[in-house]
Amino acid sequence: MPQIGRDHGADNARILGLLESVERDAAQSQRKIASDLGIALGLVNAYLKRCVKKGLLKVGQAPARRYAYYLTPYGFAEKSRLTVEYLSVSFSFFRRAREDCSSILAVARAQGRNRVVLAGVSDLAEIATICALEHGMTIVAVVDPASTRTRFVGSPVVTSFEGVGAAFDSVLVTDLQATRKLVEAITAQVGAGRVLVPAMLGIRSDRSTESVA
Repeated sequence: MPQIGRDHGADNARILGLLESVERDAAQSQRKIASDLGIALGLVNAYLKRCVKKGLLKVGQAPARRYAYYLTPYGFAEKSRLTVEYLSVSFSFFRRAREDCSSILAVARAQGRNRVVLAGVSDLAEIATICALEHGMTIVAVVDPASTRTRFVGSPVVTSFEGVGAAFDSVLVTDLQATRKLVEAITAQVGAGRVLVPAMLGIRSDRSTESVA
């Protein structure tokens, strides 16, 4: 699932993923659920207990002395509600991200800056890549110190700006957890005026960064 929400949104996304997983296979192991959802095993156990307590799931017996979890009627209703909510949030996120990225990249292109590095592997980075292609711009690389990927949407992923290995004109911040401190750190590395910050990240620009209102 996309990394759309923080806190409440991410919590609902995990519950929805858990309910969908249980609906597909009631007797699958918690370890398999954790792997599918990309979260820790202990967190899966905590969410299962919470869902049982809220009446979304009921517990039954499975072979080999394991437990099976089944959706209750309330669980099916809640899954439907969360699905609608998730799709609504997803659409709103995509629309805002597309508007921000398209606007800020259009300005960069008008200034003759056509080679862009993305800072952060995320859904925002994926949308930024689409917008860059639409504007005839090149995504040189994606910088993300925490990522284990080698490529993202066709672009190489590196852990530092020193590892980019090719010339670039601008850096578009696409880390959904970006903070003012992170933006300032990026600016210190690549130079003032080269950092582009989508307004949806909620980081006000200064002379070192550019953002879209």
